Amino acid sequence: MTTPTWAVPRRARRRVAVAGCLIAVALAGCGDDDGGAATSDTTSDDSVAGDEPVIDPGDGGDYRPTLDPATVADRIDNPYLPFLPGSRWVYEGTSSDGQERIEVAVLDERRSVMGIDAVVVRDTVSMDGEVIEDTYDWYTQDAEGNVWYLGEETAEYEDGQVVSTEGSWEAGVDGALPGVVMLAQPRPGQAYRQEFYRDQAEDLAQVLTVGQRATVAGSTYDDVVVIREWNPLEPDVVEEKSYAPGVGPVLEEQTAGGDDRVVLAQHTAGTAG
Repeated sequence: MTTPTWAVPRRARRRVAVAGCLIAVALAGCGDDDGGAATSDTTSDDSVAGDEPVIDPGDGGDYRPTLDPATVADRIDNPYLPFLPGSRWVYEGTSSDGQERIEVAVLDERRSVMGIDAVVVRDTVSMDGEVIEDTYDWYTQDAEGNVWYLGEETAEYEDGQVVSTEGSWEAGVDGALPGVVMLAQPRPGQAYRQEFYRDQAEDLAQVLTVGQRATVAGSTYDDVVVIREWNPLEPDVVEEKSYAPGVGPVLEEQTAGGDDRVVLAQHTAGTAG
């Protein structure tokens, strides 16, 4: 199982999107009245017991998004996920496995995925000073401002050696489909798919609150969006991620299935030029 990096996204280290119409995206169904990514305005709770999903994207399992390469943006400048060249984030936290450090950087290089010139983001995870995972993720932004996740090339390490690339997947290959990792205009209750590769990558997200204030590692952020994430392949785990405008993810906490907590320690903004 795999998921997007901090955007969305639970990664392999913890084993560690949308139905409707977009103006620039053809999907299997209808979109919101105000444009942007179509989502399901559903309710959910923190319970992970029983057969009821924690998050229901509202597509009934019939998920068929199609991105038009001719209409995607040249850069990703969504305020809650500004993947501009030169952007860098460093996260620190604790887990049951030890002290965790995550370095995320937007690279100058591009990757062609489904005919789309995708932005490449590198995500390197270290545990107690040793690299345990190194991933290249691929993203794009549609004309409405929704950020899409197109796949990843990942490698897991033990003692400096690659032991698995199992989490790798690419939209358009072997039935894998892209998903949305950040909406252009997030609203409470919206539920959507962040990725879809059946039985391997099925992360779901739901907007919990907007307009929040959060203090993380001594810094205070306004207009924070809080998003819940859940994967039916890992049903006992629920996470919440907080996103600040102009910065991106600032806090990740497990609310079920563990007590991992990761906070933003350093941030370098990229350039739009």
